[in-house]
Amino acid sequence: MASAAIFSSLRRQRSPSLEAFLAPVDLTDVGLLRTLTALSSELISAYSVKKGVPFYQRKNCKSLLRKIHVFCVLLECLLENSNSKRSTRGSSDLPFTAFLCFKELYLLLYRSKILLDYCSHSSKLWLLLQNHSISGHFHDLNREISTLLDVFPLKGLSLPEDVREQVELLKKQARKSKLFVDKHDEILRLKLFSFLNEFENGGLPDSAQLYSFFVEKLGICNPRSCRVEIEFLEEQIVNYEGDIEPTASVLNGFVALMRYCRFLLFGFEEDDIGLRFGKHKKPKKGLISREIAETFISVPKDFCCPISLDLMRDPVIVATGQTYDRASISRWMEEGHCTCPKTGQLLDHTRLVPNRALRNLIVQWCAAHKIPYDPLEGGDPCVEIFAAASPSKAALAANKATAALLIKQLENGTQIAKTVAAREIRLLAKTGKENRAYIAESGAIPHLKNLLSSPDAVAQENSVTAMLNLSIFDKNKGRIMDEVGCLSLIVGVLRFGHTTEARENAAATLFSLSAVHDYKKKIAKEDGAVEALAGLLREGSPRGKKDAVTALFNLSTHTDNCARMIESGAVSALVGALGSEGVAEEAAGALALVVRQPIGATAVGNEEVAVAGLIGMMRCGTPRGKENAVAALLELCRGGGAAATERVLKAPALASLLQTLLFTGTKRARRKAASLARVFQRCEHASMHYGGLGVGYAYAGNSAAARDSTFAGDVSVSMSISVPVL
Repeated sequence: MASAAIFSSLRRQRSPSLEAFLAPVDLTDVGLLRTLTALSSELISAYSVKKGVPFYQRKNCKSLLRKIHVFCVLLECLLENSNSKRSTRGSSDLPFTAFLCFKELYLLLYRSKILLDYCSHSSKLWLLLQNHSISGHFHDLNREISTLLDVFPLKGLSLPEDVREQVELLKKQARKSKLFVDKHDEILRLKLFSFLNEFENGGLPDSAQLYSFFVEKLGICNPRSCRVEIEFLEEQIVNYEGDIEPTASVLNGFVALMRYCRFLLFGFEEDDIGLRFGKHKKPKKGLISREIAETFISVPKDFCCPISLDLMRDPVIVATGQTYDRASISRWMEEGHCTCPKTGQLLDHTRLVPNRALRNLIVQWCAAHKIPYDPLEGGDPCVEIFAAASPSKAALAANKATAALLIKQLENGTQIAKTVAAREIRLLAKTGKENRAYIAESGAIPHLKNLLSSPDAVAQENSVTAMLNLSIFDKNKGRIMDEVGCLSLIVGVLRFGHTTEARENAAATLFSLSAVHDYKKKIAKEDGAVEALAGLLREGSPRGKKDAVTALFNLSTHTDNCARMIESGAVSALVGALGSEGVAEEAAGALALVVRQPIGATAVGNEEVAVAGLIGMMRCGTPRGKENAVAALLELCRGGGAAATERVLKAPALASLLQTLLFTGTKRARRKAASLARVFQRCEHASMHYGGLGVGYAYAGNSAAARDSTFAGDVSVSMSISVPVL
């Protein structure tokens, strides 16, 4: 049977390896002959004249099938002889050398099946681009057939003369076989590149030539077939390893060309997957560790991060050659450590190199065990692989031409055309800052704004998500905020959106826009914005809660928003989120900012579970979460008055938690813990609980001068969190 390597290669639709197979074992002569006969007959039947051979590599496929047919005749003859004599392996007339050759033939037949299936089910454009490589695979098989026949003991077998002559003739032909590259396929391949060259040189390919090439010659006849080609090529880019031609940037060019042709040639009629972002959504992302636990599968040790002991979602290599999950090792370094956690060696540098080979193995393992696997959003630059692949000039030109077609439909098209155009702009805006820049410069934002209030759920969802993807480019944030009524409509989607995903993406859009300090107050003042974010944090999905809490954190960094967050219920929602996995760290960070103002400290102090939640974060949270929790408690004592201080003082196990932080916490956490210990020392009852705790500690300053001047300076939340492209 084929090894996992070949099947994983096929799942990614790569050029298949012809070596990743294992020969059958423990088969009798008759059993082996039956297996080989069935396999060869299956191949001949699958690619018979009626069913047809693959469109590309046609001559190579036919040549290979003719060779398999000769083997099938030989096998049927031998099997008939064996059955007539009722032979077994112990009393077989089959020479041992022939038996070994037939085991090798088993491998050859399976490799042939893989190659033929590959040519039948791969993208047409991809097969053209891989024309030389795939022709080489056929040639390799021919050479192996020739080698097999050279050592095959034909004279030692009892065969009819006509069968013997066929095998002898095949042997001679196999010796003479040469690499064959189909001239027709090669002409098509060069023509495909010529279209890309026209974009590269600043022109546009002739629409009649495009129609003749893609529709008449390649058989790409409708929007759905275009979409299949695009998604196939995008998958190759995602799995690109650097040793395959063409390069990822060139593949981006062909994706852009195909997208342009899809709308130029077929207009804006809907394809079969048009509701993908509406009714037919992909399953929500879940916690990988939980998914695995529910299936009772043991994760291979090499796939687990040495720090978190969980399945790695974004494996990276540090200077010592050890591999860790990016989130865990980044946090380790940010805490001030300069050694490798596993080896203890000093790190020569802090660069993190993506371990894509291991990541591919993890993806394959998850797929084999039906475990959902999605890399962390924004974690690895290769996640947004299209942007990382440095788009070529041709790709940019083709995408600009496509954007012009899309925006024209957004302006004057039918409702269906506008929905399709919004979806395509959403997809196009995933592929790098250049695309985001010229889509907005071409005037897409006003037209997308009009779709935000559409009664069509699909149109609304695609328009708000397109707005989110465009907002990732900094200059577009200003364009969105300056567009009259746009912010109000985004908030409207957040509050009353037709779908859950639309509401979540509206929250993510507010998070993206709030990265600009001047917009934070404007967003908070927008009617219903903070209330809707608070509601999403309370009752949303895990992804929705994440979008809401990050947006609220950004808003809390503006001092003028504190009162607004209190009256809107956001503070209560943040306190409640302290017990929610995935958002507790950001919630503690936002509370640490809110309590720095007297009204914020009072509001948090009035929340009955606030102190208990922060204490729980100190006990079980992440290093950042503990840091934010102790910072919030310190500010609560400073600004919340005697009652708040007393409530914190009476919290169980606080003394031991502070002492633990003083020795094991991050630098900021140690400083905050020491300051909090000094606050308690000044209380009349503190001595019996905290005798001497923190005295003389290096960071034990509690004066105003010792406090950071910036409002958010002492709060540690990873604001490198990227806005997800969707």
